[in-house]
Amino acid sequence: MFGTQVRGVVEDDFNHRRRRTLWNTPAASMPTTTHTIRYSTPRKGHANAHQLLAKFEDLYGFMVEGNVDDVNVLNDVRERMREQGRVWWALEASKGANWYLQPRISSNGGSEGVISVTSLKLSVLTNTITLRRLIRKGVPPVLRPKVWLSVSGAAKKRSTVPETYYDELIRATEGKTTPATLQIDHDLPRTFPCHSWLNSEEGQASLRRVLVGYSFRDSEVGYCQGLNYVAALLLLVMKTEEDAFWMLAVLLENVLVNDCYTDNLSGCHVEQRVFKDLLAKKCPRIAAHLEAMGFDVSLVATEWFLCLFSKTLPSETTLRVWDVLFNEGAKVLFHVALAIFKMREDDLLRIQHIGDVIDILQTTAHHLYDPDELLTFAFDKIGSMTTNTITKERKKQETVVMAELDQRIRRLSSLKMDG
Repeated sequence: MFGTQVRGVVEDDFNHRRRRTLWNTPAASMPTTTHTIRYSTPRKGHANAHQLLAKFEDLYGFMVEGNVDDVNVLNDVRERMREQGRVWWALEASKGANWYLQPRISSNGGSEGVISVTSLKLSVLTNTITLRRLIRKGVPPVLRPKVWLSVSGAAKKRSTVPETYYDELIRATEGKTTPATLQIDHDLPRTFPCHSWLNSEEGQASLRRVLVGYSFRDSEVGYCQGLNYVAALLLLVMKTEEDAFWMLAVLLENVLVNDCYTDNLSGCHVEQRVFKDLLAKKCPRIAAHLEAMGFDVSLVATEWFLCLFSKTLPSETTLRVWDVLFNEGAKVLFHVALAIFKMREDDLLRIQHIGDVIDILQTTAHHLYDPDELLTFAFDKIGSMTTNTITKERKKQETVVMAELDQRIRRLSSLKMDG
């Protein structure tokens, strides 16, 4: 590990600079309509109030634009999250502030908190079931950093290295130029450019340190487009670079399938094939119709899986997906992707053009302001998918993908030799 290779004392001010809180957010979980909404005049011929456009910043500083119905949905979501927050506070009062840090049954396949069924205590089982149900209903934003670090295994991962690991890593990478750093510098201005903090000098510097730091921690991954969006959203949630770094590390090393972000994106290719098969099983009518049209699901799903929906869904909806992702593992991504297709099944079956498919799916995803609606479809309408089933499917598809990649390399080598 990098921490064992770097020696030296890190100055106190350097430590403080890396661990400081990045920015402050309001306590409310959603914006209110009293002072944050700006209505735009509807276009001629659209006098209906539902066509009025509202613009405002959400909790994480992203500009939201929608009609009056969207605003009403957001207000309903805000109220539900307040109620959910009261449930969390009540449990903290009765079980203790860190009750979910206790040993539990692992949901995402990681090693943290894993205990054998034979030694299972009723209290542990109860806590595991309670936590799973709570997380699916949403983690209060103020608790997200602590809960994510715990349930994902990031806190345990960080505990295995010296406390100065991140600071030393960043210090050692300063001034270094690699293909990864060049690509990171190219992508920084394009990462959520409309977000005021991420588009600031301070925001881009923080994001750069996290991405460059990880590119040196894992040279096989280095940097891949898509990670900039994931790391940026982690920064906004976790509030400190170090916490965001460890969440990125556990995501790439434990939560997601291997090789999703390596040079040949083999892991991502595997996930796309698994998703295509799952779509055929869970939504057979949609899959058959799209196949007849010649539509490749990877046209939309590649970005979904590489960016973990951060460029697709509204921020709070994305983070509700991530709540479950960090607790239950990468199978959640399949549930959500299938749900987006399933929600528009009737519309998808009516259309005949590939461009219309993309438009419907993108428009639907961009306006999914109600996380509960999406997650209800994802888990109740799609049905169960065990991690073991998905793992078996991945192994089968991995053989096919690697054979295709090998064939492609041989073909390219042959063309070079002929040239």
